[in-house]
Amino acid sequence: MGQVTRIAIVGVGKIARDQHVPAIAATPGLGLVATASLQGTVAGVPAFPSLAALLADGPAIDAVALCTPPQVRRAQAAQALAAGKHVLLEKPPGATVAEIAPLADAARAAGVTLFASWHSRFAPAVEPARAFLQAHPPRAATILWKEDVRHWHPGQDWIWQPGGLGVFDPGINALSILTRILPRPVFLQEAELSFPANRAAPIAAELSFSDGRELVVQAAFDWRQTGPQTWDILLDTEAGQLVLTRGGATLLLDGKTLLDEEKAEYPGLYRRFAELAAHGESDVDLQPLVHVADAFMLARRRTVEAFDD
Repeated sequence: MGQVTRIAIVGVGKIARDQHVPAIAATPGLGLVATASLQGTVAGVPAFPSLAALLADGPAIDAVALCTPPQVRRAQAAQALAAGKHVLLEKPPGATVAEIAPLADAARAAGVTLFASWHSRFAPAVEPARAFLQAHPPRAATILWKEDVRHWHPGQDWIWQPGGLGVFDPGINALSILTRILPRPVFLQEAELSFPANRAAPIAAELSFSDGRELVVQAAFDWRQTGPQTWDILLDTEAGQLVLTRGGATLLLDGKTLLDEEKAEYPGLYRRFAELAAHGESDVDLQPLVHVADAFMLARRRTVEAFDD
């Protein structure tokens, strides 16, 4: 099929408008040529009510970026792959872990790309932190990922439904960074999930991971924080405390700034997608989603006060 040039966005919501549209425009060789969405459109771009309608009656496309809720993404990805299109999956890649492997098999059989994208891995501090920890393995780590759901996901009921992940929608961003930078994999040891009395997904989570040796990782996710938001990963090493803060935009060592860069993550994500598609290769790392699935399987459940937007 050659290099991707013509992309359609499926699901035009806040994340698509804020991140995907400008990132595609900023990436040489890529162009947004259509959208498919029940609710949103992009000015000047042909719009269709569904992926099926787009594939049947829309302009020629090479790829789709699926920005729909995870509960419906598998069927859309299968449809796009069957039509010979490269597919970018927004995070999380699906509502379950098991549904992704058949999609990867379908992409391989069709000779097209499936990209389970983790945008936070493209934050500027992530690769420098990974290199530092290869030389100085962490002895302990703490994740504090706390934000205001009313600000970031106003009125989005799908996140509170089964498969919507609740607080793991942002928390999985931290897990995607963690699984990229650690020199050894970790596994969940114990967890507690807090569910609002009127919701089917958690609003907060306390997690404890281990690498089976000396490393222990403690994580606290919370969607009830107002005011300044917290996106921090603190790692204790023999060379000092390494801190990724502001979601990976800033890197500190014992309080000294090593890197502080306001760099958008999605252009890097789309450069990676273009590179994969040019070679018909896939990138389907499910480890962050596996950790979330483990939390739902292993955690104690606590009911907290009802939550309404």
